[in-house]
Amino acid sequence: MRKVLERHEVPAEVKWKLEDIYASDELFERDLAAARAGLAGVQELRGSITSSQNLLKVLKRRDELGMLVDRLTAYAFMRRDEDNGNSKYQAYADQALSVDVMARSAFAFLEPEILSLESTTVWEWVEAEPELAVYKHYLHNVLRMQAHTLPAEQEQLLAEAGEIAAAPGNIFGMFNDADLKFPEITDEQGEKVELTHGRYIQFLESRDRRVREEAFTALYTTYEKWKNTLGAMYTSELKKARFFAKARRYDSALEAALDQDNVPTEVYRNLIQTIHDHLGLLHKYVDLRKRLLGVDELHMYDIYVPLVGEEQQPIAREQAVAMVQEGLKALGATYLKDLEQAFTDGWIDWLENRGKTSGAYSWGTYGVHPYVLMNYQENLDNMFTLAHELGHAMHTYYTDTTQPYVNSPITIFVAEVASTVNETLVMRHLLEQTDDAKRRMYLLNHFLEQFRGTVFRQTMFAEFELIVHDKANKGEALTSEQLSEIYYGLNKKYYGDGIVVDPLIALEWARIPHFYRPFYVYKYATGFSAAVALAEQILSEGEPAQRRYLNFLSRGSSDYPLELLKRAGVDMTTPEPIAAAMQVFGELLAELEQLSK
Repeated sequence: MRKVLERHEVPAEVKWKLEDIYASDELFERDLAAARAGLAGVQELRGSITSSQNLLKVLKRRDELGMLVDRLTAYAFMRRDEDNGNSKYQAYADQALSVDVMARSAFAFLEPEILSLESTTVWEWVEAEPELAVYKHYLHNVLRMQAHTLPAEQEQLLAEAGEIAAAPGNIFGMFNDADLKFPEITDEQGEKVELTHGRYIQFLESRDRRVREEAFTALYTTYEKWKNTLGAMYTSELKKARFFAKARRYDSALEAALDQDNVPTEVYRNLIQTIHDHLGLLHKYVDLRKRLLGVDELHMYDIYVPLVGEEQQPIAREQAVAMVQEGLKALGATYLKDLEQAFTDGWIDWLENRGKTSGAYSWGTYGVHPYVLMNYQENLDNMFTLAHELGHAMHTYYTDTTQPYVNSPITIFVAEVASTVNETLVMRHLLEQTDDAKRRMYLLNHFLEQFRGTVFRQTMFAEFELIVHDKANKGEALTSEQLSEIYYGLNKKYYGDGIVVDPLIALEWARIPHFYRPFYVYKYATGFSAAVALAEQILSEGEPAQRRYLNFLSRGSSDYPLELLKRAGVDMTTPEPIAAAMQVFGELLAELEQLSK
């Protein structure tokens, strides 16, 4: 049986260097104490915003404390994510979260005090105090949110509820990553292998259908045993979202979530409707998959296996790095030179180990290089995951080295564009490099799978969220059975009659961590569509599009997401980018059909 590594068994050269944040845990504990002490003096600033100088003083103090708390949070949570069973770092994460909540609570007076001023006064102060210029977008956004900002005491109360509000997601994370154990399955060689989150998709890509079915059944029967507990976790999240939306005078959790990015709800609904209009393409793809796999019935555990088996040879880490570098040459020499740091300077934590947070992500803290968590499996999908997360990392790197701290946060709406541009450029490069029909079929299928997984599937997730949050908003009770019924129905709708929608897939809602960040997943679909457009511009226009794109990567949150994208070259306020992405999907599908005849 293949053994899952313990954290201490992972070689240092494939671990990230969190020492670049804190060289020792003692230094973390020193700064934790400093942050707590720094909070004590914040209340002295309350009621002091009576001049441009005082406004600047408060904003600077908030930024200084914010940078410190962000540093603590990044270190603590990434240490915890190395091994969720490590009680020391569980405690660090809890302590960092607590300080973060206290900091938000302490500065809860800030925005209500700004909003108590006349907007003309605010802008006069900005003109009078040059150092306030960096806060222009922040101040514009504060004033924009006036109708949804509460009096200081109420803002403080909401901020102090932050730890409680985080509970559903934190409980799910601990349960899913640390406590939930899956049974062993028998692999292609007849060996007993432990099923893990990291290995699940690998098993679904197996050429052995028995392995695929066994992994699928083992995973979802495990979730089925805990469906009531998981249902309670998720409905708690729905109630939380409803409460905070109502508290801030929004009509729905959807409106509350999208307003943070100044995105109209029509963008969300346009996405779902445009995908509904093109579901025939997905049904056509399902029919082609059934034919090429040569099965009488296509099942849910058959939709990840590559249609061409030639590319199943392992892709070692070093090979994955080289493939990413080659594919990203279209972004220019400067980008490649900066990217090299990720591979040489300890940005990446590569390997799966027991207790490690599943999946992949990129995280950074201002003033320190970004990081990437991987659970690398030696296959093409994981190579693309690497390209994806490095897109996030480079976005963070360019923003942090260009923008002041106040503009350094990157909204998810634009973040997913940066990651998917990388994936698309790497894929286009690989397709350009081969005329071999079989290899081309494999790559086309993989690209189509990116569309299926990122546009169709994430839109299905988005529609699921829309339905269940709407029910919660109306005060309707939702049980695990009802959640499963809704989710099963959406799978039937999206995948069509060409596939057997296995009853166990109804439990998939129970394992999606993104559902604990309401109305988050749609950004993958919109981001992918925008990225396809931008990648095509980079490849066809060359340097002008490259320059616009690198400028986009350096802008952080210095403007609203939709405006940043417009300047980069794509308008997401219309359905056109989604429809254009569907056109690309149709063209790729047509080529795969032709090659398969």
